[in-house]
Amino acid sequence: MIAYPLGDSLYLNITNRCPNHCSFCIRQFSDGIDGYNLWLEKEPTTKEIIEAIGDPTKYKEVVFCGFGEPLMRLQVVLDVARHIKKNYPGVPIRINTNGLGNLINGEDITPYFRGLIDTVSISLNAENAKKYQEICNSDYGEDAFYSMLEFARKCKNHVPRVVLTVVDVPGVDVEKCRKIAEELGVEFRVRHFEGGDGE
Repeated sequence: MIAYPLGDSLYLNITNRCPNHCSFCIRQFSDGIDGYNLWLEKEPTTKEIIEAIGDPTKYKEVVFCGFGEPLMRLQVVLDVARHIKKNYPGVPIRINTNGLGNLINGEDITPYFRGLIDTVSISLNAENAKKYQEICNSDYGEDAFYSMLEFARKCKNHVPRVVLTVVDVPGVDVEKCRKIAEELGVEFRVRHFEGGDGE
């Protein structure tokens, strides 16, 4: 399943790769969301993704979010977003990400989002690096936490809306996470462990 509607949004599942192995991730418990199997036999090409989207104007937004980290395929994200903005300029685009795009790609990728991405939703997941690593088991170790925060900071320069999210799993101090978001000057949202919201 490449493109799947949830509520009034269209979600794009473009990779199953991710450098984090979060204990709460729905991939640990399920093959998909709302009956959609999100395990890919192969990663779809840009053309296949655009064909799967079709006309997105019936949705309130298009969201890069599936069973993997979309910024593992940065160029594909940018090419698909460019197609949408060129042909359907009124459709907002969101990326749901672990915020490790700069580590993954070896450069500051946030300037590429300007004019293409309307919202970046970043998984904060914990109030400090040690707890983040315990929960997220990142390939990058505790450096991942600091890179994610820096990514959020830099996104603010290029993207109209930046949101930090946290899953209300036991042991996470939600209020400390909220304070981090406030200090960064970005929005904050609590996601519930049950899943089902496409994240």
